[in-house]
Amino acid sequence: MSIKSYTQKDWQKGYQSQTNEFDYWIDEIEGTIPAELNGTLFRNGPGLLDINGQIIAHPFDGDGLICAIKFEQGKAHFQNKFVKTEGYLQEQKAGKILYRGVFGTSKPGGFLANIFDLKFKNIANTNVIYWGGKLLALWEAAEPHRLNPDTLETMGLDYLDGILQPGDGFSAHPWIDSSCIFDHGNPCLVNFAIKPGLSTTIVTYEISPEGKLLRKREHSVPGFAFIHDFAITPNYCIFFQNPVSYNPFPFLFGFKGAGQCIKYQPDQLTRVILIPRNPDDTEVKILETQSGFIFHHANAFERNGQVYVDSVCYENLPEVKENTSFLETNFDELPPGQLWRFSLDLSQETVSSQIIESRCCEFPVVHPDKVGRDYRYLYLAAAHNSSGNAPLQAILKLDLQTNTSKLQSFANRGFVSEPIFVPKPNSLVEDEGWVLTMVYDANYHRSNVVILDSQNLETVATLHLKHHIPYGLHGSWYK
Repeated sequence: MSIKSYTQKDWQKGYQSQTNEFDYWIDEIEGTIPAELNGTLFRNGPGLLDINGQIIAHPFDGDGLICAIKFEQGKAHFQNKFVKTEGYLQEQKAGKILYRGVFGTSKPGGFLANIFDLKFKNIANTNVIYWGGKLLALWEAAEPHRLNPDTLETMGLDYLDGILQPGDGFSAHPWIDSSCIFDHGNPCLVNFAIKPGLSTTIVTYEISPEGKLLRKREHSVPGFAFIHDFAITPNYCIFFQNPVSYNPFPFLFGFKGAGQCIKYQPDQLTRVILIPRNPDDTEVKILETQSGFIFHHANAFERNGQVYVDSVCYENLPEVKENTSFLETNFDELPPGQLWRFSLDLSQETVSSQIIESRCCEFPVVHPDKVGRDYRYLYLAAAHNSSGNAPLQAILKLDLQTNTSKLQSFANRGFVSEPIFVPKPNSLVEDEGWVLTMVYDANYHRSNVVILDSQNLETVATLHLKHHIPYGLHGSWYK
């Protein structure tokens, strides 16, 4: 067995709440910030893992904390603020948990305090994007919150100028098609929402850079669908309907969170649903492949009449267990996420698959111009060791053409977040630019913003924050 690259205690410390909001120029820097790196790195993730000492049962239930690191002429400024949702303000005023969480957080008082309470707090904690002239904090089960891009102050719920209606969801995993074939090569944002029921309705949206609705489509699929992410190509929106079932009764009666009622079904197949983006094409294709579970897709593309989808796959869905703390996660007992490629033959309606990277990995990212198109380079957060499951402590670069890789590890006491690829201005080389990531440093209980050279993964600069930021989820770059 490999020697562990981490200690459980170090990893746990990165999940301590950060209740403070900061605003300062970063003055402790190792290396040099590239002069051409100008723009803002936005990050989102759960900032509160307890409310006045009452423990949030799962980090995915924590209130969203937005970070903005602005790079300007070789300098960097840090700012963070909580998304001031209605639920956040109510709980801060009350000093206690008032809402049930999707992944197991309960109101104090046992099942009698939670029975038949179906109202969730919009925690706005999963992603943050700038589109249509708006900075939006996203949580897939509800409407976005609009933020002031300069101050990060919360401006309230945003319905995208009438594209959404009250109560509509809007996924936290939009893709930007940099050159849409249906819009004369102009960019557009592509996103989706899930409407649950006896059957599941998938809604797709395509939105112009001005924030106007270009295309919308709804398609119903049988059964319950737990779909967190999707992929796009020039012609398709692609969804993997994971093989799970949902029993709502323990949730209704206050015994479990909604996420704890989802059960993986290994005897069922995964459905691959291809919804055409062309409004004149109404044929939805549904293929099937072997069982497994996917949270995040890396990319998809079309080549010679086939569609290829690269995804981080798990053998099964890690269940959210009752009466156990996520801080006591035994990584050795859980299957790692690994990168697979699915080849979809649309004429034969068959799916084949092969593993691309066996190292434990997550949070894949590609060059923004390669989204939905054939590509060569992929960046992921990864484990330090080449086998087994473990916390993410390294950034991994894959060259899919030569089947080679590079690794920059921050073990033993560093833990990474999702990488963000920033292309070098005016470069025509796919992997020329920088990879930005936030690294929790257990040595000093603080976080660092690390700039890596995206070609060789060498550290260009390390920006030491004055405090820690709890492990985040997703983010974006805006120039």
